[in-house]
Amino acid sequence: MNVTNRRILLACLKVYDLVLLTVSYALATLLAVEVSHSVSFREFLSMRIKISNCLIFAGALLVWHGIFSLCGLYESKRLSTRLEEMMAEWKATTLATISLLFVAISFSIRMVTPTFLALFWGISSIGTVCSRYVLQSLLRQFRSAGRNLRYILILGTNPRAVEFARRIETTPEWGYRNLGFVDLDWPGLEEFRKSGFRIVSDRAGLPRFLRNNVVDEVAIYLPLRSFYEDAARVASLCDQHGIIVRFDSNIFGLREARAWDEGIENEHVVATRAARHGGMSLMIKRLLDIAGSVLLLAILTPLFALVALLIKMTSTGPVFFCQERVGLNKRRFLIYKFRTMVADAEAKLADLEKFNEVSGPVFKIKRDPRITPIGTWLRRASIDELPQLLNVLKGDMSLVGPRPLPVRDVRGFGEDWQRRRFCVRPGITCLWQVQGRSSIGFDQWMKLDMQYLDEWSIWLDLKIMARTIPAVLKGSGAA
Repeated sequence: MNVTNRRILLACLKVYDLVLLTVSYALATLLAVEVSHSVSFREFLSMRIKISNCLIFAGALLVWHGIFSLCGLYESKRLSTRLEEMMAEWKATTLATISLLFVAISFSIRMVTPTFLALFWGISSIGTVCSRYVLQSLLRQFRSAGRNLRYILILGTNPRAVEFARRIETTPEWGYRNLGFVDLDWPGLEEFRKSGFRIVSDRAGLPRFLRNNVVDEVAIYLPLRSFYEDAARVASLCDQHGIIVRFDSNIFGLREARAWDEGIENEHVVATRAARHGGMSLMIKRLLDIAGSVLLLAILTPLFALVALLIKMTSTGPVFFCQERVGLNKRRFLIYKFRTMVADAEAKLADLEKFNEVSGPVFKIKRDPRITPIGTWLRRASIDELPQLLNVLKGDMSLVGPRPLPVRDVRGFGEDWQRRRFCVRPGITCLWQVQGRSSIGFDQWMKLDMQYLDEWSIWLDLKIMARTIPAVLKGSGAA
């Protein structure tokens, strides 16, 4: 596909998206009117449309176009998985719906009700996902048939370079054709020749090869420490030719880290993080935290009052227990819980250390003498954890995430990999909460936290929250 055709396709796609959003808005409006029965369908159609409303809607279309662009919906997706594409599309329609809510609040648009927003999000999401699925499927078939190809040259012949070449070879829908490899004579070359791939040039002959052949991209797989200057010269040469340069972002061999590109003023850097949380997903997670904590605090206010009264009636001391815990990137914060122990429980901890019944640095005993009578019930039902919704609202915690540990426990960590749990906000519930809690050993607890970091998604958070309710009702593993 030449540049002109690509631009025409992109322009058509942008127009299609604006039409789709307009149709989604119209259908959501009609269905919301039908559901609410506020006016008859005939009366609704006879309503006059104000010029001001048209201008507001035109502004909303511009905002939606910007959101779709920022979410990467107009960038090449030939190397993306279908799940990654769908997540980007859902992010775009979710942000478009949120922006519509802000517009409605700003201009007092009564038609934008919760029902309308849900319908708009559903219709626009289904339309965007389905249309992109059809388009990407057609493009993949087009590439698999040998059309719209990109020619790539690989610099380096180490195992990672060979692995990259095999992925290109076994994924024809990406639309890449490997021209070959470029490298010097080195001890590992004999092993490379067994792979069946060919060397088309040495590094000295690379400029001549680029001048005389169609090359769309160059992938650099040279060891950074040994061949930085060589890689820099090749990157500069490709820049002069206007050729895209790809390089292995995992230059340090990090097993868990995920890389991404970001701009810092006029420069671009490759960064890594140890968890899947990031970007738009992190924003959606935070919005869910705020909405969920506000809703639950409003619903549970009578329960809070009852529990506070019971605590005051059955023991001396404050209603709430506040303790310093370790949070995001080891930031310390005060956690809020209903007090379930005697007022001087912290001072008595040293005398009970020898009775600890769990492995690792954490302290737990089944019949802790410091727990008050009402405290036993509060712990079994996990009601003592509910004030942490205030921590969620403040931003110290999330609804779902690794449990926040006291400073004393964190100081007892023996392995650095256990500290990876601090790369995200701690949470009220997590996999540990729904798979046994105190009945699980410390090492298994830490592994469950790592599993959460590696597999995280909004859907996983929702599943954990759904499983927390029956786990609490059964009191499984409660201390």
